Amino acid sequence: MKLIVGLGNPGPQYERTRHNAGFLAVDRLARRHMPGAIPKGRFNAALTDGAIAGERCILFKPTTYMNGSGAAVLQAVGFYKLDPAADLLVIVDDVALPTGFLRLRPAGSAGGHNGLADIERALGTETYARCRIGIDAAPPFMDQADYVLGRFTSEQWSAMDPALDRAADAAETFITSGITTAMNRFNSRNPPPAESDPQISK
Repeated sequence: MKLIVGLGNPGPQYERTRHNAGFLAVDRLARRHMPGAIPKGRFNAALTDGAIAGERCILFKPTTYMNGSGAAVLQAVGFYKLDPAADLLVIVDDVALPTGFLRLRPAGSAGGHNGLADIERALGTETYARCRIGIDAAPPFMDQADYVLGRFTSEQWSAMDPALDRAADAAETFITSGITTAMNRFNSRNPPPAESDPQISK
C-alpha cells in the first residue's frame, strides 16, 4: 500500500491557490484512477482509496490546514502500518523552484515549508519521499504568505497545468518503481525557465 499525500488548505477560498499545488496534483491522480469516487472524511483528511497499477493507494488531502498536516499523516501511517521511507509520498508547492519545475527527493529537510516541517515533527523523521512543484518566489514587493495563498497568474497556470500532470506521472512511477526511478525520470524533464522573465515559466 502507498499513501500519496497532497498538501494544501481546505475550503473554496483556497482553490487553485499556489499553496494548494499538492491538492491539485492528488486531484489529477484521483481523476485518472478513481473517477467518480467520492472522498471520505477520515484521519482529519479527505481520502480516496483505490488501486493504481495494481497497488492499493490512499490519495490523501489533510483538512487540518497546512501547519497541522503532520497529525493527519501520522494517523494514516499508524493505522495502515506503513513505512514512511518506502510507502509515503508527499506532494507540495515550492517557492524556490520556477513554476512548472518538479524536484523529487527520498528525504531531506523541510526547506522552510510549514507543511513538511509539521509532518517531520509528527513522524519523527525526514526520511520519506517528497515531490516539490515550483510556484516561483514571491515578488520583492509582496509578502510571501500573501503570495502563496494567492492564485496563479494566467502565465503561471500555463506552466502549472502540465506540471500537475507530470507530478501525477511521477507519483505513478513512485508507486510502481520507487522514488529513485521517479527521480531519474522526472527531475531531468523539467521545462527550461523563461528567458524573458525568470520569475515566470512559460
